[in-house]
Amino acid sequence: MTVNQVSVFIENRQGRLGEVLHVLKENGVNILSISLADTTEYGLLRLIVNEPERARDVLLEAGFSSMLTEVIIIKVPHTPGALQNILALIAEKNVNIEYMYGLSASANDASIVMKTNELDLALEVLRAQSIGTMSNEELMEL
Repeated sequence: MTVNQVSVFIENRQGRLGEVLHVLKENGVNILSISLADTTEYGLLRLIVNEPERARDVLLEAGFSSMLTEVIIIKVPHTPGALQNILALIAEKNVNIEYMYGLSASANDASIVMKTNELDLALEVLRAQSIGTMSNEELMEL
């Protein structure tokens, strides 16, 4: 199962991130995870939110270049090597992991956001190994 991530392209200048976050706050969108990568002139903001379609729409209305991207959220047990073991299973199928970032941690596991070049194949591998993933519906409950 995949979830929708909001990707926002923003100018790399003081205050621009705050403007994005203000739009989301004013529209009642809850941020569950955030990742910001930058270049000299632009930043790529990746967000997991409780209402991704709504977030994209309000950001577009506010003039921010925004889109939805399908990603997988995997649940990783708190044991040494657990993430490496999961990634090895995916690599065996020649699936490339494009990027990852953390979502949350609980007493039992951590949730990691992952984008691959072959989402369906990655999901197939995860399901075959009974590795938990999250849905958009579960995100709305957080």
